[in-house]
Amino acid sequence: MREAKQEEEEEGRGTWKHAAFHVATTIATPAAYAPLPFALASLGWPLGVCCLVGGTLVTWYSSLLIASLWKWDGNKHTTYRLLAHSIFGPCGYWFVALFQQIASIGNNIAIQIAAGSSLKAVYKYYDNDGKLTLQDFIIFFGVFELILSQFPDIHSLRWFNGICTFSTVGFAATATGVTIYDGKNTDRSSINYSLQGTTASKIFKAFGALGTIAFSFGDAMLPEIQSTIREPPKKNMYKGVSGAYGVIIASYWTLAFSGYWAFGSQVQPYILSSLTTPGWTIVMANLFAVIQISGCYQIYSRPTYALFEESIALQRQKGYKRSFWRLSYTSFYIIIITLISAAIPFFGDFVSICGAVGFTPLDFVFPALVFSKAGKMPKNSNLSHLVRVTNFLIAAVFSLVAILGCVGAVRSIVLDVKTYKFFHDM
Repeated sequence: MREAKQEEEEEGRGTWKHAAFHVATTIATPAAYAPLPFALASLGWPLGVCCLVGGTLVTWYSSLLIASLWKWDGNKHTTYRLLAHSIFGPCGYWFVALFQQIASIGNNIAIQIAAGSSLKAVYKYYDNDGKLTLQDFIIFFGVFELILSQFPDIHSLRWFNGICTFSTVGFAATATGVTIYDGKNTDRSSINYSLQGTTASKIFKAFGALGTIAFSFGDAMLPEIQSTIREPPKKNMYKGVSGAYGVIIASYWTLAFSGYWAFGSQVQPYILSSLTTPGWTIVMANLFAVIQISGCYQIYSRPTYALFEESIALQRQKGYKRSFWRLSYTSFYIIIITLISAAIPFFGDFVSICGAVGFTPLDFVFPALVFSKAGKMPKNSNLSHLVRVTNFLIAAVFSLVAILGCVGAVRSIVLDVKTYKFFHDM
């Protein structure tokens, strides 16, 4: 299998700070953590807090496990697919290829819907009677992403991703500040924190919330990012991941807890939709969101682009032929994503199903399995046993989470399709 063969790559040039930018841009996107208050509202305070904190710690741990497997057998594994192939053979390669594509495509659909919603909110602030629809802004965002897609690789976007990382902080600070402001100016006696709906509805909402939380920590791109980092890649990646998680904790926890506190069970799937005043700060938060998710979209496009490049042997193409092929396959990809986003703009549903089906296997289950098989366990027998048990529990528990989250998300999509028409202007 030609695709599974390890190819020689040039040495990485990025620093640990660049790694932190890439990881933070990939994970801490407004499309990921803006739905967290709604997830808490679907679980309630005790269970919601436990799931959010647990998801943070488990994915941090899992990210360090994947980073530790760099050159685990003496060879450089520059993609998640090649790392899986080196440990589990062809089955591992195709397992990761399948779920990475599901995660990447689902994530970018959710991002494009979120970007269109944010751009429309800005537009409506300045022209409330304007005729442009959500679908128009989804198309505008798609054109912008097509331009960014002509950059050759992740490293070429490092400074843009640095801007995206600062936009993450700006979005979190602005959205949290406005949320607290709105919360204080709301009649607190009207805020209800009880779970809403019938018993069946509560159960399925909780399942969907698990998928939403899994989506919020999605990062099926760690080996691809690590391949851009200079020596020593393990140490630099450990520092980069930890630095990124500092941003993640500060943004995720503050917005999730303040959003649920401010609006209770009535909070919207996309927190910015719940905010009302002051208007200029909401505009600022939406602009921060669009900037940040535009970089995240690019990172998650790269596995799909890589498959296209492998199939047409793009590296052998020269000059205008190479540019033509890149423009062709990036245009095809973005047109498909844009069409789906415009036709079925159900943001919360795509977040849940993408987290359950795409990110949970790759970011929770698979790291525990690959490290248990390939990783060098601690020499201390008690500590080694603890690591093995921990990894087994993580794999088992989050396999169940993936199933439950998928059930809840599919049910939500079925209900929404019955309620709304295709290309509905949400």
